[in-house]
Amino acid sequence: MKIHTGHNSLVAHSFLAFLALASSLSAHAGQRRFGYSYEVTTAPPGAFELETSTTWKHSSDGDVFDFRHELEIGLTDHLQLGLYLADWSYERHDVAHYANSGAELIWNLSNPTTDFLGSAVYFEALFGDHNLELEGKLLLQKNLGPVTLAYNLILEAAWEGHGLNERKGEFAQTIGVSYDLSKHFSVGAEFLHEIDIPDWSEGEKSVLWFGPNASFRSGRFFATATGLFRTTANEGEADVQTRLIVGFDF
Repeated sequence: MKIHTGHNSLVAHSFLAFLALASSLSAHAGQRRFGYSYEVTTAPPGAFELETSTTWKHSSDGDVFDFRHELEIGLTDHLQLGLYLADWSYERHDVAHYANSGAELIWNLSNPTTDFLGSAVYFEALFGDHNLELEGKLLLQKNLGPVTLAYNLILEAAWEGHGLNERKGEFAQTIGVSYDLSKHFSVGAEFLHEIDIPDWSEGEKSVLWFGPNASFRSGRFFATATGLFRTTANEGEADVQTRLIVGFDF
């Protein structure tokens, strides 16, 4: 009887440990360390996360606030769906302006910890009253103990105006470095490089931003903030842009 009871106790403790691990994975799978760089990991099947991001851009032309509300859903062990419920913006002395809604898919290809290099592909489609945007990304990531390194390669095509006859594109790259000070708090830095391609023809002058970031995680909640400062001379581009992302898993 003692042996049998001990065996039951071992099974019970193992089962509780598994539940705790599963809960931990579900709660932290979608929590982001970067404001502008996507990580390659995806949410587990059946997991849901609600994210709200606020981006402030300051330039000589004034201030613009962009808002995004997103619901992320884990579909499989390697596939995640994101639904953009609403993208909207607000400019000083103006009213709020609805931009578009849409969806994204992230397909995880390899693990950033156990594989030589973590990777994923990303596809996004946005639809508005007079605009359509398609965006693809290659996501790369490597975890080295408390250090997370992330790289995104981005291509975007957009159609605007009545009849969607105005075309433009963009090539961009991001690099993110994050260091875990504890299981709850991380600090790091991000680079953002963009080249606008008007009418899908010749690219304009490169723009580069650089700045710090920080991330806080606790249970099913996380908040990530990044502040970027323009380091190149480009008139009309944002001198400073910041992004705050707040998420909750349920």
